[in-house]
Parts: sequence; structure tokens; C-alpha cells
Amino acid sequence: MRGALLVAGTTSDAGKSVLVAGLCRMLARRGVRVAPFKAQNMSNNSVVTLDGGEIGRAQALQARACGLEPSVRFNPVLLKPGGDRTSQLVVRGKAVTTVGARDYITHREWLREIVADELASLRAEFDVVICEGAGSPAEINLRATDLANMGLAQGAQLPVIVVGDIDRGGVLAHLFGTVAVLSPEDQALIAGFVVNKFRGDVSLLAPGLDQLTALTGRPTLGVIPFAEGLWLDAEDSLGVVGDAPVGRPGAPIGDEWLRVAAIRLPRISNSTDVEALACEPGVSVHWVSEPSRLADADLVVVPGSKSTVIDLEWMRRSGIGEALIRRAQAGGAILGICGGYQMLGSVIDDGIESGVGTVAGLGLLDLEIEFAFDKVLAQVEGDGDGIPVRGYEIHHGRVRRNGDAPLLTAADGAKEGSVRGSVRGTHWHGILENDEYRRRFLGEVAETAGRAGFVAAPDTDVAQVREAQLDLLADLVEQHLDVAALDALLGGGVPSGLSTIRSFLV
Repeated sequence: MRGALLVAGTTSDAGKSVLVAGLCRMLARRGVRVAPFKAQNMSNNSVVTLDGGEIGRAQALQARACGLEPSVRFNPVLLKPGGDRTSQLVVRGKAVTTVGARDYITHREWLREIVADELASLRAEFDVVICEGAGSPAEINLRATDLANMGLAQGAQLPVIVVGDIDRGGVLAHLFGTVAVLSPEDQALIAGFVVNKFRGDVSLLAPGLDQLTALTGRPTLGVIPFAEGLWLDAEDSLGVVGDAPVGRPGAPIGDEWLRVAAIRLPRISNSTDVEALACEPGVSVHWVSEPSRLADADLVVVPGSKSTVIDLEWMRRSGIGEALIRRAQAGGAILGICGGYQMLGSVIDDGIESGVGTVAGLGLLDLEIEFAFDKVLAQVEGDGDGIPVRGYEIHHGRVRRNGDAPLLTAADGAKEGSVRGSVRGTHWHGILENDEYRRRFLGEVAETAGRAGFVAAPDTDVAQVREAQLDLLADLVEQHLDVAALDALLGGGVPSGLSTIRSFLV
């Protein structure tokens, strides 16, 4: 088998990322040499690769599904939004500039060449490449400069599967409309549909799918049921909802729960840092966006931000900043990660990210931060008071002065992070995925909160939980999709004779 296909979606968060991961794991289990590819991603959830770059977290998960290490080849263009109209442009893993919505168009031609080169290289090396679209191909206002959807499919002549989320409602209209607004040339590449997150009796949906086939001339290749167990490594910020739980917490081992409040910053990045906590039995993690939700929390986590100073100002306006100050004064546990760590300090000198210059932090740590143009990108390892710890760094801010005790010691002996009373902070992402370190940390939080009845599970393994989710995705694909039809698309390319819906384009 040699081939490639593109998984597009009716909307953001329709299920593109998880379907690609499921297809990749299914093929890898069959012995197929498969790789993921997302030409252009827009996400602040990113990871550092072994080749020293930065890619979207979803592509790192998809690489793991293939049995591969994450690489910048799998996501050559990454846009990291810093506001409503500007994004940092990351190309082949390195930040090159900040672009606005309009001036990004001027970069499209040279980016198109990079995308085409990377995809061709992967197709030459692997048996199969499963590509993921971005947003929706129905964004026809952006078609002329599209890199990730029909522009990619046309350039490489890829068959396209469109996935829609039925849990949101209106999926049949979404699927039909996605095809109908495309040009006849683009319609000719749409090979079929997948319905995602279905609940109930699929026989009740069957007449609608039959009518969809009659209207479009394209089959529905499968209906994937809603799966409660799929929640790790969320790709889209749409999944980070204020006052919503993270994951599905298991019952406590002891007789008390541990309650974690994670601040839902407007420009949140690497929100997945808190997911390891939600893997633990008896740990209830919620995203919060107003100060009253901090009152009964045993731990408050301030996560990363793509716009640290701007999100710090939001925390002050919302009252969360003052609530954190009162919490620290009362001895409540707080953990800041990356941008959240910087906010807990005394001074932030930022002439790069926000350009506002020097501002006061919340003053919970004796820490001064100065931003630099070059971004720190590194996989890191070290020691947390006798426990090995691994993680990664993605940030512009540098520690100019740290008057507090360190949280960690890096492998080269450098001190990392800060501890002052019940307040901790670090630039290292991923430290909570270190199982032994996380268990001890939760024990310390429980002691600080007076939760003597909380017992940390001795055997929670976040890496195994992630692998189990990938296997579940592969099982769902094998059981609920027409695998023979998918094999035919991979082996035969774009089917001939696909009918054209009357296009609304003139």
C-alpha cells in the first residue's frame, strides 16, 4: 500500500485530529509505515521535537500513534495566536515573525513551496501519509491562499474525507454545505464523509445518510460513536471551556477528593499541562474564569499564555489576580507554569511579546522576567528533590533574577523554577506527566489543604493512558468505518466519476 489522503472537517473541533490519530494507529498496527501531516496549524498547544523545533500537540500525538518521534516535518507551518488579529509564524519549528490576518497572505507562496516539499518528502519515505486539514474547506473566502485544505489536496491530488460532529447538531447540512460551496474542481476530490460523536441508534440516522448520498453522490464511510474516554491532548481551545471539567475523574482511593482550579486564560497556551492531574483518581480538575471558583480549590494552576502581560492584565480586571494574592497569603497551593510562572513574579520586562515594557507581576514570587526575541525551545530533564523529571520549554521570557528557592535542578546543574511557601512555578511544561513526581506533588498539595483523606494512586501512568486512548481510537476506526473503502482510497487515489453538486460559487 502506498498513498495519502486528507481528513477535512466541517468546523474546527469536528474530529479531524482524533480521526487522523485513529487512522494512523490502525495502519501502524497492521505494519504499514505511516506518518501524519498537517501543512498549517493554528494552535497554542505545542510541543518541542527532538529535532529542536515546535509543532502542534495534535501532530505530536499523531506521531506517537504511528510509533514515531514528533518532528517538525509533520507540521511545517504553525500559527500561534497572540491576539484576535496577530499570530506568531513558526516555520519548520522556528518562529520567524509575527503576522496579521491580512499580511499573512504575502507569505503564502514561499510557505506553499515548503508545504509541498515536506509532503513530497514524507510520501517518498513512508507507505502512507494521513493529512489533516485546518478549520474547514468551506472557508471559501480563504481558498485562493489555502495551504492546508483543498489547496493542499489539489496540489498533491489527494482524496478528501470530510468529518462532521453530530453532537453539535446540523451535521447533515454541514456535510452537504461543505461540498456545495466548493468549486467543481475541488468537489471532484471529496470522496466521502464520516460522522463523529454519534449517540443513540445508528439505524435512525441511516435514512439521512442515504439522502446525503443521493444528494451528493458520495458515501458516508462510517459513523463513530461518542466515546467518553477520549479527552487527552486536546488540540483546539474550543475544548477548554470555563467552568467545565477536564477529563472524567475516577472515584478517589481514599475518602476525600482533591479539587484543582485551572485558570482559563483568554490566550491560554499548552492547556494540556493540567490533563495529567485529571488522570488521577480522586482529583477533580475544572477550568475557571472568575474568582469565586478559586475559593474552595485545594490547588490553583496558572497555565501558559501566548500573551503573558495581556493575560496578566485580564487576571487583574477579572479579580482573579487579587484572589491569587489572598490565596497565597492564606497559604493556599498555587502552581504557575511558563507564562503563569512569569505572572506570579514581581517584574516582567516585555518589549517583545506585548511591547508594553516593564510591568509589575502579582508579586507572589521574588522573580524578575525579561523577554528576548529568540525563543527558548528545548527538551529538558533534571531532578525534583531526588525524583527524575522530564519536560520541555517554549518561551521568550528569561529569568533575570530569582530570589526564591529552586523547584527543580536541570541535568546541567542549573536551578529551575521557584518555591516560596505554598507557591511554586516553573518554565518547564510536562512536569506533571512524570508519574512519581506528580504523586508526591499531589501528596504535598493534600497536606497543605488539610485533605488527610486523599490518597494518591500508586499506579497511574499517564503515558499508558495516552496509549490506551490511541488504541481506543484505532478500535473505533476499525469497528465503525469502511476500512476496505479507506484502503481503496489510499491505494487508488481520487475516485473517478464523482458527481458535482450545483456550486454556489459564480
